[in-house]
Parts: sequence; C-alpha cells; structure tokens
Amino acid sequence: MARMHTRRRGSSDSDKPVADEPPEWSDVDADAIEERVVELAEQGHSPSEIGMKLRDEGVQGTPIPDVKLATDKKVTEILEDHDAEPDVPEDLRNLMDRAVRLRDHMEENPTDYQNKRALQNAEAKIRRLVDYYRGDEMPVDFTYSYDVAVDILEE
Repeated sequence: MARMHTRRRGSSDSDKPVADEPPEWSDVDADAIEERVVELAEQGHSPSEIGMKLRDEGVQGTPIPDVKLATDKKVTEILEDHDAEPDVPEDLRNLMDRAVRLRDHMEENPTDYQNKRALQNAEAKIRRLVDYYRGDEMPVDFTYSYDVAVDILEE
C-alpha cells in the first residue's frame, strides 16, 4: 500500500507464520491467559503491551506466542468480554500522543517547518480515525482538539 502523506510506495511487511494451533510447548489453559490479560489491562497496559508481556513473560512461566491461537480470541476481544477495554482505541491514543508531543515541540521551535508538516499530517490522520470510530468506540459528538487530546492522555 502506498504511504498516506508521501508519494513513495510503502515497504512490505513480514507475515506471521501460518499456524492453526498453538505450539506443543505452550500448553497454558485459555482461562489462565484471559485472567492474565485482564490483570495486565487493570495495571494500565495497552493491548499491544499485553501481547508483548505474554510473549516475553508468559503465564505461569510459560510464554504465550500467540494469544489468538491459544484462546480463539484477540486481546481486545478478551478485554471487551471482561469490560476492561480502554476508553480510547489504542491507535487513536498513540496518534494523539504523537500530536501532543509535536505541538509541544512546535511551541519551543516555531521555525521547524518539517515538524509543522508532521503535526498537520498527524492531526489529519486523527480526524479521519475519529470519523471512523465516531458512534462505536467514540461518542457521536466527539471532536478532536489539542486540549481534548491532552485531557484524554492525562487519564
């Protein structure tokens, strides 16, 4: 897929190996995995951080290479089932964090035109994502602004 804000083509990503079942050495119970996912979410970890922690630390000392293969649910689905999902989708939160950091940088460096363009691109992407999520994960009357982003990120 082409890049959104440049005229260059994107680089290809690596694909996960095709697997229908978890490896034999990872024989942790699905309920234990779900409990650990909810526990990590309550500690304030994002879904991607939860996946990395399960991959690195595991459950009961056994690493979990792929939560979906072990439980037949994605991490976000597990969080939805246990009412532990984050208020703002992770991709939108990460973009808001980037925009806030860029805005703070622009206040200190007003002639940095390259980062001014990066801020415009990030905010445009945020507005598109808000339109996508509006009504489902975000309130219908939600509109993006710098102050709203700062408030969301402080929570």
